[in-house]
Amino acid sequence: MLQVIVDTEEEFDWNAPFNRQSIGVESIRGQSKLRQIYKDHNVRPTYAVDYPVASQATGYTDLRELLESNECLIGAHLQPWVNLPDEEEICDYNSYPGNLTPDLERRKLEVLTETITRNFGQRPVIYKAGRYGLGPKTFHTLAEMGYLVDLSPVPYNDMRYKYGPDFSRIRPCPYWINSPGGLLSIPLTRGFFGPLSRYGEGLNKLLDAPLARALRLRGALSRTHLLAHSTLTPEGVPVDEQIRLAEEMIARGYRIFSLTYHSPSLEPGHTPYVRSEADLSIFIRSIERFLDAFFNRFGGQPTDPLSLRALLLKRREQA
Repeated sequence: MLQVIVDTEEEFDWNAPFNRQSIGVESIRGQSKLRQIYKDHNVRPTYAVDYPVASQATGYTDLRELLESNECLIGAHLQPWVNLPDEEEICDYNSYPGNLTPDLERRKLEVLTETITRNFGQRPVIYKAGRYGLGPKTFHTLAEMGYLVDLSPVPYNDMRYKYGPDFSRIRPCPYWINSPGGLLSIPLTRGFFGPLSRYGEGLNKLLDAPLARALRLRGALSRTHLLAHSTLTPEGVPVDEQIRLAEEMIARGYRIFSLTYHSPSLEPGHTPYVRSEADLSIFIRSIERFLDAFFNRFGGQPTDPLSLRALLLKRREQA
């Protein structure tokens, strides 16, 4: 089963310092370029929208039309530096919402939740932390506020070196937080491919050891095509690699997949992945080719975070 998750946010320079004034959302209009492709494949993407998108008519009007047509789901995407209240210092550490004090993280999420509810006519129950920045109290806050699904974890990724969370022990499959029937976490699809892929999880820990890093063993394994890891995204990942990743993960028993990207990538010049109209054509074609492979070649089915949660609950009740 495949869900499509879009980090739906403002345009900003990814190489520049965080800026509270970078809140343009003109690229949201570009989301329509994939509308027919998604309809043709019965895909309802989830747009996890941040505060600039949720609070400006240019950001929410087109997405609200998709929501009212039952062509998408709307979730919340907390990017602290552009989300009221703006009380914290702007810095790398505070760009992860989970690094804020629990009270400030909650108040920012309350503002975002209320803004989405007002301008989309529906209270969000799906969450994705900006920069994947879960914190020690995030799940507790989400549960108390009525959220049902979290989409934040990045499997096998330790982000502590740049102030982020440690997901190195997370596998790319859904898991319940605390107890079944409550908050469900659905990580990104990130995994291994190559002849040694069945040993990827174990080798990944060894390759992060200081000696392995010094010897650059991870790069050596990737260059020799023995073991590589990748994320299911059209951003910087060739479509043939995306298809191979999904194929090998299916062969190893994985059944839930998430295709993810950032909304500004659908307009040239806003992300490193799409700088020109030619890049955009390749980007759109990449998504279309992957969907064709997943649904027609692999026999997959479309899903979304809430449908998947309902299915897992149903299967548990029947077990």
